[in-house]
Amino acid sequence: MSNEITLLVNGETRSCSSQILLPDLLQQLGFNPRLVAVEYNGEILHRQFWQETKIQAGDRLEVVTIVGGG
Repeated sequence: MSNEITLLVNGETRSCSSQILLPDLLQQLGFNPRLVAVEYNGEILHRQFWQETKIQAGDRLEVVTIVGGG
């Protein structure tokens, strides 16, 4: 039996291990957690809550990369 769950990331179906924390998922997907903002199931998720956010099957994430410059 697999511990894989599916979720939507930026409109694409992705799979990850169950019980993964948000920062670990972001790194697994290739995002730099310091350079992104995350919308979690329709709400902006403040960074202070990332470490306690366990990804659940069916979650919807929108990950926006913050671009610096001028």
